[in-house]
Amino acid sequence: MKFPVKLQKMKLLKRYKRFLADIQQFQDRLTFTAHCPNPGSMKTLLDDPDTKVWVRPHEDARTRLPYTLEIIESFGTLIGINTMLPNKIAKEAIEADKIQELARYEVLKTEVKYGKNSRIDILLQSEDKPDTYVEVKSVTMKRGQQAQFPDSVTKRGKKHLEELMDMVSAGHRAVMLFIVQRDDCLDFGIAEDIDPDYAATMKHAIKNGVEVLAYACKVTPEEIYVKKRVKVNIIV
Repeated sequence: MKFPVKLQKMKLLKRYKRFLADIQQFQDRLTFTAHCPNPGSMKTLLDDPDTKVWVRPHEDARTRLPYTLEIIESFGTLIGINTMLPNKIAKEAIEADKIQELARYEVLKTEVKYGKNSRIDILLQSEDKPDTYVEVKSVTMKRGQQAQFPDSVTKRGKKHLEELMDMVSAGHRAVMLFIVQRDDCLDFGIAEDIDPDYAATMKHAIKNGVEVLAYACKVTPEEIYVKKRVKVNIIV
């Protein structure tokens, strides 16, 4: 997934109200308020007192905020924070056969209605395979050497797991795909202390046939793409 315009590097002053961040240019020290496209807590991403960000400028003068945060540079690691991008990253990776468990399907559809008034992120279809429903989640948090999800309580995430279980019950294949927007983690796990209800639902989903995959990404100021599979470490 290539960024459509050149990103600019700035200093992060603070993030607040979930969707806002104050940033500062390095050269002339001008400050701006930018859009932060991440509804989560961004836990562990803001621990570096010298956090830098890569922002996408808005060329349209009518845009309320002049920049959107795309990448955080924390302790030397680049981390993609835009939760709107993993669906596109996953789609490109599947089409390029970079996710072997989801390769060789004839049809890929996005945002297909299913379940209880929901839309599945990706639906894969082939004549010789069951329909495969793929829900995509963005992962940015790292604790120790492990990537973890979620970084805040997610009732919506629990609902998605329940709907994936419904798809398995209906005879389909269901996959929860975690796109880790960083490449410095050894494995992936669930942050049970942050959302024990989600963790319990995840374990129940796995027991009932929902598959869990995690793939780490290479993050650069030019693009973000799937780099490698990460071991899923969830004790059921």
